[in-house]
Amino acid sequence: MSQSSSETAAPSDYRLEIEPSERNVKVIFAGVTVADSDRALVLLETRLPPAYYLPREDVRMDLLERTDYRTHCPFKGDACYWTLRVGERHADNAVWSYEDPDPEVAPLRDYVAFYRTRMDAWYEGGAEVSIRPLTDRHQHGNPLVDWLLRDAWEAQGTGELVARLGRQLRIAGIPVTRMNLLVRTLHPQVMGTVHLWSHPEDGVEEIELSHASGEEERFLSSPMVPIFEGRGGVRRRLEGEDVVLDFPILRDLHEQGATDYAAMPLTFSDGQIHAVTFATDVAGGFATENMGHVHEILPLVSRIVEVHAMRRTARTLLDTYLGVHTGERVLEGLIRRGDGELIPAVIWWADLRGSTQLAEELPRQRYLELLNRFFESTAGAAIDHGGEVLKFIGDAVLAIFPVKGHPDAGARALAAARDAQGQLERWNAHSEGGPEIGMALALHLGEVTYGNIGIEGRLDFTVTGPAVNAVARLEHVAKTVGKPIVASGDFAKLVPDESVSLGRHALRGVREPVEVFTLRELA
Repeated sequence: MSQSSSETAAPSDYRLEIEPSERNVKVIFAGVTVADSDRALVLLETRLPPAYYLPREDVRMDLLERTDYRTHCPFKGDACYWTLRVGERHADNAVWSYEDPDPEVAPLRDYVAFYRTRMDAWYEGGAEVSIRPLTDRHQHGNPLVDWLLRDAWEAQGTGELVARLGRQLRIAGIPVTRMNLLVRTLHPQVMGTVHLWSHPEDGVEEIELSHASGEEERFLSSPMVPIFEGRGGVRRRLEGEDVVLDFPILRDLHEQGATDYAAMPLTFSDGQIHAVTFATDVAGGFATENMGHVHEILPLVSRIVEVHAMRRTARTLLDTYLGVHTGERVLEGLIRRGDGELIPAVIWWADLRGSTQLAEELPRQRYLELLNRFFESTAGAAIDHGGEVLKFIGDAVLAIFPVKGHPDAGARALAAARDAQGQLERWNAHSEGGPEIGMALALHLGEVTYGNIGIEGRLDFTVTGPAVNAVARLEHVAKTVGKPIVASGDFAKLVPDESVSLGRHALRGVREPVEVFTLRELA
């Protein structure tokens, strides 16, 4: 038996309506009117503020640059986006349109909409209105939840997220004057990053904390330590009698007129604990409702922060273990075996002289200190002059200086070689009788395959090819002739005034001897 419509149809709690605006709409960005229309349409959608769609004829389309960004709505269709650019200012993907809308919203065809929060001013009926309006109804009871679901995802990084959250707290009536988010990081030099927001300045200061700073008394006596240790949060009311100022930061805030302080754990999905703090200077401090709304959203905030942190950690690890440019290639999707390209490059190979004897004669820790000193001088110089360090091979460094787009690649590679030699000479001059560090460095110009090699489950992003083999063999010539820096004829052509021939020398595996060069000052 079929059921009646009254039995099958449930009342809808989600509405989607389009109606003409009765007011003129004007949009200002960077001092320029980018849209001015008396024919705007208003899209009313549940749990979202009204969205104004303006006919293209009333929009400065000449200021819009189409991007590849796309989003999908199951009942509106696919939206395409533009970046708004006026002079030196721009707002990425700030304008969108449904060019082939679903029938339910067919009137939106040939209309565009603006993210109000990315514009400088918004006028309706000649009167300026807030560009950061709260929704007229908070379906979740907490205005911050609506904002998190609607806008927080737009933040491009943790700093921007903190700034937006600080503003939204104020809009929601939570009188925060200072917010501090500390996210711990997986980084060889950085323990964590502080994101400090304050009102009315409305700026975010980002401070990287070194591992050494985590051992300083100022940090060890902060509320962050008990939070990181899993002992909960800290709440201190800073006005009235019997104020408890058991942390240095509380004494500082109390002197600055703060009336209330709260530090809360922010837990990631892997269980790692980070921290966020809030302070206010209004009489009476934070109301229970204020703290209740903040407490409710922390799990959602932690997930968004975690996404940003994971992206940063991935980039840090790739930069640290692969190099900045190589890591970028991997993030761009070059992750399969065989992915890569043939590029012309200066290949830079530096080897530690006498490493076998040093390893045998020195205590293990002392040898490792010397080896890292060698790497700091050689690999550090290559990076400082724009090279990409690809590999540490035992006691050797392999780096490249890509030529495409860098006509000065030869000069930069040569400057890096001189810099490395100078650093080692200064180190040896101050070694006070300790073992000296010698370098054998070879420079060559050739085409290399820059990409992934290895097995399916374990890849290495590096350079391969005859040019790489040649520079490795050329480095042995440096030891034979007693010169710290040698170069091939192909490289010498890049810097003809800087090189002097050492004659022809045999390279292992090469039939005919090749001409080898060194720097003029080393001849």
